[in-house]
Amino acid sequence: MGRWATTLWWSSGLVLALLGGCAENAMILKGQLNRLQQERLALSHQLQELQKRATSLDHSNQELESVLAQTERQNQLLNDQLKLLREQLGGVTAQLAKLREEKQAAQQRVHALTASMRSRGAVTITPNTSHLANLPQIDHPEVHVRRDGDVIRVELPGRLLFQSGSAHLLPEGVQLIEQVGTELARAYPDQIIGVEGHTDSDPVQNALWRSNTQLSVSRAMAVYEILVSRTRLRPKQLYVAGHGPNHPVVSNATAAGKQRNRRVELVVYPETYR
Repeated sequence: MGRWATTLWWSSGLVLALLGGCAENAMILKGQLNRLQQERLALSHQLQELQKRATSLDHSNQELESVLAQTERQNQLLNDQLKLLREQLGGVTAQLAKLREEKQAAQQRVHALTASMRSRGAVTITPNTSHLANLPQIDHPEVHVRRDGDVIRVELPGRLLFQSGSAHLLPEGVQLIEQVGTELARAYPDQIIGVEGHTDSDPVQNALWRSNTQLSVSRAMAVYEILVSRTRLRPKQLYVAGHGPNHPVVSNATAAGKQRNRRVELVVYPETYR
């Protein structure tokens, strides 16, 4: 009985030891499992944050691409506008050079006319710039008066003077010519005054004239006839010229510009006829 009891006691101790060891291992494994679950949860949170950042970066990239595309379109538009402005500047520069040449040619014609008149003894012409001191007082909202170098230009709108496409004067046109001519005779009784017709760039439509230049001369002559018959301006202080479309004051690219260019100008020169 003693040996059997001893053996039983030793076996019981061994079983208890084994059971204690298993319990301890279970606790260790449980702790490791809890730690792994916490790490997994932390990694899951980190993954979510990374996904959010990736989504945000993707949106930012899309916005940047949109801004870049818009910037490229604006840059192309600016380049196109710059090209157009350069072309317009080139056209204006060429037109300015042409106007300077034409002005020089006109001055040469005036000088030639002056020399011719002197040689014939018809008039004595003397230069005078006092006419620039004061502009004539023309009380009409659509009559433009301006200085142009050493001359004064008074623009009479063609639509107020003539029937469309003709040199036939309207009644109100006759009144306007008489009003302006009377003021010029008062302000510049001794100056040489040019009666110069102008048209727009559209081809002439009336079969009476082969060109806009012929039409502009006919219109200038119609104004000349009223000036010499109804004002104190003298025929020998007036001359008539027709420039057609060669001297636009504004661009003919618009209907308003063409209307402005259809005009008769009374040009007061610095020379006097006596």
